[in-house]
Amino acid sequence: MRIPCPWCGPRDLSEFHYGGDAETPRPPHDETAAAPWFDHVYRHDNPRGSHREYWQHNYGCRSWLLVTRDTLTHEITAVEPLRAPAKGAGR
Repeated sequence: MRIPCPWCGPRDLSEFHYGGDAETPRPPHDETAAAPWFDHVYRHDNPRGSHREYWQHNYGCRSWLLVTRDTLTHEITAVEPLRAPAKGAGR
């Protein structure tokens, strides 16, 4: 699979790190109870079809991306940067 980074161009999946489901809300940052975090990480549906996910371009510009991907075909239909990369970050 190749992910089209808005800053670096199309890159192999091995350059990226999966950051999780972008469609379910995370518990509040200051949540300290284990149960809400356990539920968020481990108890979720396995979506079929178009799905939004967070990915980080670890071995490139290090930017976080919002990727819309079909979970059946792995076709990527949209990639949105969450913000511009830091100056001099791997580009």
